[in-house]
Amino acid sequence: MATILIVDDEAGVRASLGGVLRDEGYVVDTADSGEACLDMAVARPYDVVLLDVWLPGIDGIATLSQLRDRQIDAQVVMISGHASIESAVRATKLGAFDFIEKPLSLEKTVLVVRNAIVQRQLEVENRALRARVDRRRTVVGDSQAIGRLREQIAMAAPTNGRVLISGENGTGKELVARQVHALSRRRAGPFVEVNCAALPEELIESELFGHAKGAFTGAVADRRGKFETASSGTLFLDEVADMSLKTQAKVLRVLQEQVVEPVGGQAGIHVDVRIIAATNKSLNEEIRQGRFREDLFFRLNVIPIFVPPLRERGDDVVRLAEHFVTELSREYGRRAKTFAPDALDVIRAYRWPGNVRELRNVIERLMIMVPSDLIQAVDLSFLDVSRPRDDHPAATVEPLSQAREAWERGYVLSALAAFDGNISRTAEALGLERSNLYRKMRGLGIAPSRDRDEADADVGPLRSS
Repeated sequence: MATILIVDDEAGVRASLGGVLRDEGYVVDTADSGEACLDMAVARPYDVVLLDVWLPGIDGIATLSQLRDRQIDAQVVMISGHASIESAVRATKLGAFDFIEKPLSLEKTVLVVRNAIVQRQLEVENRALRARVDRRRTVVGDSQAIGRLREQIAMAAPTNGRVLISGENGTGKELVARQVHALSRRRAGPFVEVNCAALPEELIESELFGHAKGAFTGAVADRRGKFETASSGTLFLDEVADMSLKTQAKVLRVLQEQVVEPVGGQAGIHVDVRIIAATNKSLNEEIRQGRFREDLFFRLNVIPIFVPPLRERGDDVVRLAEHFVTELSREYGRRAKTFAPDALDVIRAYRWPGNVRELRNVIERLMIMVPSDLIQAVDLSFLDVSRPRDDHPAATVEPLSQAREAWERGYVLSALAAFDGNISRTAEALGLERSNLYRKMRGLGIAPSRDRDEADADVGPLRSS
């Protein structure tokens, strides 16, 4: 049942309006001053506050301002017998839901209150949904590997640098991409995902760049591409290594010029997009095999982020398992289950080749199929724990020199991104002479932007080539 607070210094208004709203089924309290309103709103949550502008002591506008300062999120409807455009504008800027004049039309007031309650309910539901989504997008774990991953995300997010996320299938690369977006200056813009592996060759260009009406059979209307849809936000290119060389060339051109040309279109469209790409393949190997363009790799690999496999995250596997139990118990409306010690031993011993995605699927299976509230080792007998957790094939181990160079390149790129490409400030932070940093960048294949280099004595945004 919705609760309403009427704040007016006229006893007659409080009585008549309160009676009408109680007849509508609302719980109604009244106050005769702004000070009383603030005390009551702090002590009890209200859905709607009907607030007179002219009050003894602090007036209605000041009261509204203090309600917002105290983060009281009730919908506030301002009432005034001496309304002015100025006061209405001030109230609106402070977040008032509506502004009604005296003498009050009771019918109109009831309608405004109904609308305010609907808006309040929508906002509460929206906050609950956002909280649920945020929980599902949280990077769970306390291992050193996840600590380093969080540090990389925190460094990369505030910049506008392109990010290349690598890692095995199921490790959570999309989650990392969403975290980078959520912590960036573009968080108010869209986050648009394209799964490059799921789109056939004949459709991916239309999907990325859009198409004009009549460009091909079935193109019955103009269509915006993902680059244009993501403008002012982030475009996530998942499994980027699965793009054809032809599409890679067109993507490279967009990254260089920030202009897309729809399939069959005549004019280019300017876009302002941050690119985050992800792959489960070794792009260096793909380049050696001629399946991925080296120049595109340099464009995408400004800030490299590696997502560790679950087998390298220690006891995070237990924390994740408990996290998924909590999440799925809410989703299914069931009591949360607990793990017996022998079940935890199985979870720790298993290699999890499918990583976090496999773990979540296993927990979902247990939530549905295990009748008891206690999960035991026998319930996990379908997992093969015979293979050791650390039996990595030797072919996946890079030579030390390559690993050192890749780490050093990523470190320098992260430092440059943190200082928006400013060479002098980056060199100072790294404890290097500016000329030494230039030599280091050339050796690592990192080139500064020529435009900024020519326009300024310092160097600006990065340009990989």
